[in-house]
Amino acid sequence: MSSPKSKNRFRKTNLLSVAILFLLILAGGVVRSTGSGMGCPDWPKCFGCLVPPTSVSDLPANYKEQYVEGRMKKNQRFAKTLDVFGYTDLARRLRQDKSILIPEEFNAAKTWTEYVNRLLGATSGILLLLTAIYSFSYRDVSKLIPFLSVFNLVLIFFQAWLGSIVVSTNLVSWIVTVHMLLALAILAIAITTYHLAKVNGRPNLRVNTITRIITISALIISIFQITFGTEVREKIDAVSARFQGGYRGEWIKNAGEIFTHHRDLAILVLVINVMLYALVRRAFNKHSLQQQIMSFTFLMLILQIVTGILLSYLALPPYAQAVHILLASLIFGAQYYLMLNLYKSVNIHGGRK
Repeated sequence: MSSPKSKNRFRKTNLLSVAILFLLILAGGVVRSTGSGMGCPDWPKCFGCLVPPTSVSDLPANYKEQYVEGRMKKNQRFAKTLDVFGYTDLARRLRQDKSILIPEEFNAAKTWTEYVNRLLGATSGILLLLTAIYSFSYRDVSKLIPFLSVFNLVLIFFQAWLGSIVVSTNLVSWIVTVHMLLALAILAIAITTYHLAKVNGRPNLRVNTITRIITISALIISIFQITFGTEVREKIDAVSARFQGGYRGEWIKNAGEIFTHHRDLAILVLVINVMLYALVRRAFNKHSLQQQIMSFTFLMLILQIVTGILLSYLALPPYAQAVHILLASLIFGAQYYLMLNLYKSVNIHGGRK
């Protein structure tokens, strides 16, 4: 039987990995909003170095041609993968995409923005590796905890590869959405293993069915809203490319119906969370974990609305884009954790009214 010390080590590492995953989502949002994805044109190194250069004088004279060639080879390999899965038309367009032949100018700010993102990605990978190792301290009480921890480790490595494809390709826009949804899945699994370890041995809670249905519905709607938001970002990227980065104030006007759907769904997100907040307040006292989670969710939702307004009326400032993505992931994480704690929680004594 594993010692309490080893179990505590797992919980601390797992919780730290959750925190780093949120920072990684924020860093990814900064990379995306500032167009820093190709700040490091190669992977896993950056300009062939463990620590990237700070000046173009540190690079070889033919660095542009060198990394364009590397990008072409990566895209060709990905095209072969698409062929295997039957996406032959998409593979053909990827092979014929001439935009990948346009070299990226060295930009120290973008390079280091992407480099920090990669450092956070590597840190999350190490923490999830340690989490997977430490998870076996729970194998005597729960086979699910080590299974999910190891599975999450596999997902984070796949996510890293997918991230390199996101910045390398221009035509496969749906990969951005898959990349974001996979990030949420990794986050959800990490939250699940932490929760399972924390409530191990606790009895199930008796919560009315309506509260649970509304909680699940709010979570599903949030996932749709994040998906729409990612598609809005893809559409904005296309508009930006058409205007060659100029006329920023016109980008939203040219984003089309997907932006309207994203904005309208925000109203439904607000309404269902108001309903959920009322149900949780009625079922649990103010000191309960459930009500604390819901209060946090509502605060994040208000801030999310504020950043949405800033994006709409201030021509999509990059800082607001990154914060908007982080807040969306925090809302998702809080709603998911609330759902778990409606079934089994650590504060069941005195938690109900």
